[in-house]
Amino acid sequence: MRKRSFILIFSLFLFSLTYGQTKILTDTTTKTIFAFGGEINEIFINYVIGLTQKESPNICFIPAASAENPYLINYWYQLCSPLSCTPYVQRVFVSSSSDQKTFEENLLQMDAIIVGGGNTLNMIAIFKAQGIDTVLEKAYKKGIILAGGSAGSLCWFKSGITDSRPQKLSIIQCLGFINASHCPHFSSEKERKPIYEEAILTNKILPGYACDDLAGMLFQNVFS
Repeated sequence: MRKRSFILIFSLFLFSLTYGQTKILTDTTTKTIFAFGGEINEIFINYVIGLTQKESPNICFIPAASAENPYLINYWYQLCSPLSCTPYVQRVFVSSSSDQKTFEENLLQMDAIIVGGGNTLNMIAIFKAQGIDTVLEKAYKKGIILAGGSAGSLCWFKSGITDSRPQKLSIIQCLGFINASHCPHFSSEKERKPIYEEAILTNKILPGYACDDLAGMLFQNVFS
């Protein structure tokens, strides 16, 4: 009986190991993050549309960092109006209602998710409190394009330089989808460069990527 039990357990172990390897080898989903150094614009959105490889993709904008500024939301729809996409907005300042979908139900039906600029620190706190960070990770692994500018660029990295606190620029811990640091607005806001470089040289943050306002960086399959 002991010998049979050992053979059965060993066989199950080999099956689990083989199944795990097969799953890894057959996972061909391209996982994409597009980080833009400045605020969103029509060219940026059109590039994200192209990344989806669909004729009229569902694109969701999350304006949490701006506290859902109505002017920014209107600007989002204005930018999307001439483009080949179906625009949505995911609000996070919500009240319970039986007729609304969960964050996961809304976001996982999108082809791309764009995070807007504003206060990165506050936005990250809301994402974690609402479980949106976990939903975004699921979206990434599903192959939904993740993108954003300014705070919406910084949020995908491990850490970076932010103006989210009073008085001076400081270091912030972010979602960590990209295991590196980041500094948006690198050339347009001159005080960022020395602070970012010093933080890297003194090992306060990981080496990383600086980005100008009108530049973007494309990352694929960098987060497992």
